[in-house]
Amino acid sequence: MALRVVVTGAAGQIAYSLLYSIAKGDVFGINQEVELVLLDIPPMMSVLDGVVMELQDCALPLVKKTVATADPNEAFKACDAVIMVGAMPRKEGMERKDLLKANAKIFEGQGKALNDFAKKTVKVLVVGNPANTNCVLTLRSAPSIPAANFTCLTRLDLNRAQAQVASRLGRPCESVRNLIIWGNHSSTQFPDAAHGNVVGADGSVTSVYDAVKDDAWLTGEFVKTVQTRGSAVIKARKLSSAMSAAKAIGDHMRDWWFGTKENEWVSMGVLSDGTKYGIPKDIVYSMPVKIGADKSWSVVDGLSISDFAQEKMDITAKELLEEKDMAIKFLSSA
Repeated sequence: MALRVVVTGAAGQIAYSLLYSIAKGDVFGINQEVELVLLDIPPMMSVLDGVVMELQDCALPLVKKTVATADPNEAFKACDAVIMVGAMPRKEGMERKDLLKANAKIFEGQGKALNDFAKKTVKVLVVGNPANTNCVLTLRSAPSIPAANFTCLTRLDLNRAQAQVASRLGRPCESVRNLIIWGNHSSTQFPDAAHGNVVGADGSVTSVYDAVKDDAWLTGEFVKTVQTRGSAVIKARKLSSAMSAAKAIGDHMRDWWFGTKENEWVSMGVLSDGTKYGIPKDIVYSMPVKIGADKSWSVVDGLSISDFAQEKMDITAKELLEEKDMAIKFLSSA
């Protein structure tokens, strides 16, 4: 049976890089047929028609149907997976509260449509920024769907961190494992290498700190580089990350669908229950998770947290609490 996969903001540049990967089987499996549902706002429908044409012209055997719509109710009907890329971008002169207010309206509306029309087993990935807070707004607006079915994207930050360490060591990216992104997908996030390891060419496993042999870099330049990488990309190409964001979305959803490898974890923004690592309850906070074959995730327990790390984790938690408190005021149900 074909999976019904919805991508919002489907006329945008991230979706343009993402849709081909989904359609050819890189995300949900090389034998999994898909129905692609492309959702965007009415002014973008002519662009979306062009995207549909291109998908058709790819002649990909896994795509059984492609639908373009501006109606969330139609888009989310009986859907299996939703990738929420679309969001109001921050414009020049726009204050933070203006951005949160605009996105509250979007994600509350889409959350209600999910609540009313999606399968209760739907898996929802929020990408549009501020992703963590938009994820909170969406899940609050869809109370009939388990909160664990909502996550936000911090895999791009994790991929960036992995690439930085691999480059520093001259090793392939896949040899660097179990780094962690804590907190918000913003410049307050904390890229943590303390529990990471590196697989050598001979198969030996070494901690990242022992392999790099430069603690100052791992707690200084490495952290700052990952925190500000999005801004650096915008400065260089005059556009935000698209290709790398699409790759990260694919990585996130593939791991959610098929599970993580033994003794490995990934970072995802998930709803905190208030019992792990001093993270406040009811914010969506990036944490290390393991994912089972049944698509259920669990936060990795028992990691030691240094005073340095705790300070960084508390800073990003404070920002998320402030964002959430401000955004919730803009919900119609508030």
